[in-house]
Amino acid sequence: MTRSTFTLSRRRLLAGAAGAALTTPMINRAWAADPVEINMLAWYGHAEPDIVAEFEAANNVKFVPKYYAGGDNMLGLIAQSPPGTYDLILSDAEFVQQLNMAGYIEEMDPSLYPFDDFWPEYQNFPGHWTDDQLWSVMVRFGLLGVSYNSDVMTREEAMSYNAFWNPKITGKLGHFDWHLPSLGQVSLLMGNRDPSPFDISEDAWEAVMDKTLSLKPQVGGYFDYGGTFASLKNGEMLAMAGIGDWITGVLQKDGAPVASVIPEEGGIQWTESYSIGKGTTKHEIINKFINYMLSPEGQVKSIKMAAYPGLSPLKSGWKAIQEADPAEAKRSGLIEGDDQSPIKLLSEGRLFFRDIPRQQDLEDWNDFWSEYKTA
Repeated sequence: MTRSTFTLSRRRLLAGAAGAALTTPMINRAWAADPVEINMLAWYGHAEPDIVAEFEAANNVKFVPKYYAGGDNMLGLIAQSPPGTYDLILSDAEFVQQLNMAGYIEEMDPSLYPFDDFWPEYQNFPGHWTDDQLWSVMVRFGLLGVSYNSDVMTREEAMSYNAFWNPKITGKLGHFDWHLPSLGQVSLLMGNRDPSPFDISEDAWEAVMDKTLSLKPQVGGYFDYGGTFASLKNGEMLAMAGIGDWITGVLQKDGAPVASVIPEEGGIQWTESYSIGKGTTKHEIINKFINYMLSPEGQVKSIKMAAYPGLSPLKSGWKAIQEADPAEAKRSGLIEGDDQSPIKLLSEGRLFFRDIPRQQDLEDWNDFWSEYKTA
């Protein structure tokens, strides 16, 4: 090689190195600016900034939510989507086994989650397991009872589901438009406690339908999530069947004269849980997020979710909210021994886990709900 050839080659090498030095940081910056997307199917609020913004910033991810209202709607959205569409699925607990049987979710490793920190009542939650196989992890729950306008109805009047037939609210009773919560409450009113208000005979089911139809003159409307908030806030509806503090808790903070109680017939627990979508390639970051939501920090965010409050199934979650916001801990009963403590209510037999019908088809209840709305 001649000196001139060597010099030319060296210049080209240096130019190439300089080019690489200039372009490599650009590649790194482009990677850093392009977060991993996590497609989430959930109730509204679970991918909003008050819940996920800090996790997104710390882990270079971006949640892309598809929101639904009601388990039937959730199943329909998944059925209409190509396999692998959703990385993370927030499900009502009663629908987990349907997701499993349909092949929409993956088995989870119990050793990855802090089950020892869960209250014993929630460690082996019905429907989340088949024998030793785990399919979903509870992240939060809440209670459904009688929700009412406290300027119109007293707490004592609200302490029975018979409040829905109170003449004070004729034409002003609303329904959250999903059959399981409202029909479950009527079932409790009819005395269906053992084994549950959702496991009833055909005769009992006929009685529930008849009793529900007798409520029709009281009803002023059937509402989605937003409509439920608005109609209670502006006084269009004076009571609401099928909901609880997950609605009225937010409205109380805004100064609305509304409240919720667990009546003497008992309340119904809704339960929200995370499952891993079948076919996802993002297991590591998904599991990291689930554990973040189960941490004391995540549980405080969950309890105080801006969209609608929830309760914590973890002992550390109770301790964290007591330290972070004692007033909210008291308001929501997340104090051992409190009269509204969900653990106490469970021990007294006053709480029942929401479920799908056990002796009827789910479509039977859904079809009746459609008939009731148009009756």
